[in-house]
Amino acid sequence: MRLGWTKTKYSTSFYVQKTVYVNGKNKSQVVKRLGSEKYICETYGVTDAKEWAKEEVRKMNEAEQEEHAAFNIQLCAGTDLTLNEQHSFNGGYLFLQQIYYELGLDKICTAIKKKHDFSYNLNSILSRLLYTRILYPSSKLSSFKDSKRFIEQPDFELHQIYRALSVLASESDYIQSRLFANSMQIAKRRTEVIYYDCTNFYFEIEEAEDDKQYGVSKENRPLPIVEMGLFMDRDGIPIAFCINPGNKNEQQSLIPLEETLINKFDLSKFIVCTDAGLSSNTNRVFNDYSTENNVRAFITTQSVKKLKKVYKDWALSPEGWSLSGEAAQKKYHLNELDEDTDFDKIYYKCRWIKEKVTVEINGATKKVELEQQLIITYSIKYRNYLRTIRAGQIDRALKAVSEGGQTVEKKRQNDPKRFIKADHATKDGEVADQTMYYVDEKAIAEEEMFDGFYAVCTNLADSPEAIVKVNQRRWEIEECFRIMKSEFQARPVYLKRKERIIAHFITCFISLIIYRYLEKKLKDRYTCDQLIDTLQEMNFIKHEGMGYQPTYTRTEITDALHEAFGFCTSKQIVPIKKMKKICADVKKQKA
Repeated sequence: MRLGWTKTKYSTSFYVQKTVYVNGKNKSQVVKRLGSEKYICETYGVTDAKEWAKEEVRKMNEAEQEEHAAFNIQLCAGTDLTLNEQHSFNGGYLFLQQIYYELGLDKICTAIKKKHDFSYNLNSILSRLLYTRILYPSSKLSSFKDSKRFIEQPDFELHQIYRALSVLASESDYIQSRLFANSMQIAKRRTEVIYYDCTNFYFEIEEAEDDKQYGVSKENRPLPIVEMGLFMDRDGIPIAFCINPGNKNEQQSLIPLEETLINKFDLSKFIVCTDAGLSSNTNRVFNDYSTENNVRAFITTQSVKKLKKVYKDWALSPEGWSLSGEAAQKKYHLNELDEDTDFDKIYYKCRWIKEKVTVEINGATKKVELEQQLIITYSIKYRNYLRTIRAGQIDRALKAVSEGGQTVEKKRQNDPKRFIKADHATKDGEVADQTMYYVDEKAIAEEEMFDGFYAVCTNLADSPEAIVKVNQRRWEIEECFRIMKSEFQARPVYLKRKERIIAHFITCFISLIIYRYLEKKLKDRYTCDQLIDTLQEMNFIKHEGMGYQPTYTRTEITDALHEAFGFCTSKQIVPIKKMKKICADVKKQKA
């Protein structure tokens, strides 16, 4: 390649050209237009545009030579490997690293360092904790060891990781709020609707202390737990989280975290969407709020079983149903539906209810008026789904009855054993010598009454279809918890100190954000397993002084990653200089 230029009366423009062979003839082809003399000087801050252009051509020629360089790798069967010399490295983390810097996490670490007196590289420690949490989830000791798998080697020691955990814990609120603000630089966050849910994580210890307390385990583990509350936006990207004692009522976690969003995240207008377990009257009233600058509303699932009798009778009545997508004036009767033609259709009815409810405000119990729209949907498909699930549960209940013993007595919500009834007396009313267990057909029939029905409450006046559509996206926050627990192996938690436990969940939280942005960059085309497996397998053999030879299989996913992130490692060999440039470039795209 060589430098070319055109001169006019008013300016000189520079370009890069090369000779190509076309149809048996040599032809000059413009490779890149560099711009006018004035443009180059103003854009790149130079005084001699021609000299700058010459240097640019030199760099392009050097890069082209490197791109097409051929390497002769000589190996000898009789030569030992160099003692303790690492040859295999992972490069999949580079895609995570680009997102890390786009989110400005390096700047967050710099700001934290200014507040604390420490000498270690917090940015390096945090980034490696995140990459290993996604790619090689395990203990902090294992994370330290696994960070040596990466092309860029760690510049910290194990004891510095534990020191850093305490610092990260103390800056939890700052990290969350700053990270949210930085994420807005990537793309506008859709926070007009925010989803909230809670889960818990267990510890491999038996002693309860600090936040580690015995509570209702969602995984039925007889171990101390902590409770995690999580807010997510409409795109499935986490916003903020909180950690509470395992014995705390999860309904009480919502308002404090909302207040954090209002005060520290500058979020003042949003609709909170939750499941029935988090929708206390206190939480509903708190989000039934509207002023000039602050507007809050709620959408929550509602148990049909727990409705007042007058509303329950109305909800279960087969009359007065509308079909989603049609005018509400046309009414349907559930007893007249066809099992085949109406299988996928969703029917609904709605009404406004106003009642006095008991709430707790600033520690005081009060009676206040709450007006909300009650929306009931019915689907044959959903009815059949529930019946299929219940059939399996009844089978397990019958098995438990046949086995007898204490296993029958152990019940929890949605446990198949809820259908088992114990008879402690004879037909004559006397105390029986032996307790008799049987499947309660009445309990099954009572539950079947609610099959196919689904309820939502809201203080919004929007159409039932719009409300139900918003509520249906709650599955994404449940998926967030699943990813943390399964793919990121966030539990069991082995840490003991409170601050280190909080730091553990900070790394899980940020890892989830990075992973979600990875999904978005790839337009949600691949599953979590596919993406993580691909990144894990993107390994290289380093040939000293030459480059990195990929050992992974080039696939549709690796091509998609390279296209989305703007660099490529799927060459027969990536020269040392080229790999260094990739490592440097992914850090330049900062928020």
